[in-house]
Amino acid sequence: MSGTPPAAKAEQMAAGQPRIPLTLPESFMIGGLAGCAAVTVTNVAETMKTRLQLQGELVKADANVEKVYKNVFDVFKKTWKNEGIRGLQRGLFPAYGYQILLNGSRLGFYEPVRHVLNRAIGRNPDDVIFGTAITAGAITGCIGACLGSPLFLIKARMQAYSPALPVGTQHYYRNSYDAMQKIVATDGVRGLWRGVSAAILRTCCGSAVQLPSYNYTKTVLSNYGIIDPNSFWMYMAASSVSGVVVCAAMQPADTVLTRMYNQPIIVDPVTGKRRGALYTNPFDCLWKTAKTEGVLGWYKGTTAHFLRIAPHTIITLVANELIGKEYKKWTGRG
Repeated sequence: MSGTPPAAKAEQMAAGQPRIPLTLPESFMIGGLAGCAAVTVTNVAETMKTRLQLQGELVKADANVEKVYKNVFDVFKKTWKNEGIRGLQRGLFPAYGYQILLNGSRLGFYEPVRHVLNRAIGRNPDDVIFGTAITAGAITGCIGACLGSPLFLIKARMQAYSPALPVGTQHYYRNSYDAMQKIVATDGVRGLWRGVSAAILRTCCGSAVQLPSYNYTKTVLSNYGIIDPNSFWMYMAASSVSGVVVCAAMQPADTVLTRMYNQPIIVDPVTGKRRGALYTNPFDCLWKTAKTEGVLGWYKGTTAHFLRIAPHTIITLVANELIGKEYKKWTGRG
């Protein structure tokens, strides 16, 4: 970050000098804070979604098995009754760390990567181009998913755990540090990245459409003069559209991610290495889920997912805009 005082920067701008863009660390910080603001609100829905996705795992759809949870509202009611707010907010602290790494990467690095891709094909860096926008979203999403995978692994297992009404494999951890210690002790450091391929698939699906759909909606609404491009309502409208698009794109991969991270671990009798007992990779999970539960098995917890992803996308993108705007004012760059 430049050592020029905010007041001096403001004078430079007033004198007609070019605006000083945010550095990558600054953009990363702003994106991470925006993600933390969102997950504080949406972690409850994430816990409900996780439990619904694990319910009836690899059980035939027509099997006469009594469900623990009827729907998303039943999950909320029963979890609140048996575990209280702490049960609904399980995994919140690793979720904060994950959001900083994920959204810091995909929001902070998105514009620089998009600009590089635009220049590579001989276009203006600021042009909104469908192909480079999606590619930039996918690349930055992959970076965030790889960095944050250990924290998502811990979060998913903590959210799946219920002392009262368990579904899926149960992993008990006292806290995030205890989880990390136990995973490393049994599976080594590589165990923290178990299932990262599913995280990359899920995040690619979401990131590839999140910011492109957000920016495209802003461009359309602005070009037709429907909403003031600098107003709060523009951010709300664009992020709402983006939330719907992201939910539709991510749902199957999100179910796969939850199941791969939470599956039991066994020692392979042939290789002697520890591996997932149920799935070998994301596509194996998709295939086995569809084979036993039908394609609708991919869409378990969709309502809870929408209740999470829609407000999460809205809060993240709006907060990213507002925090960025205030930060630029504070540093004399806007």
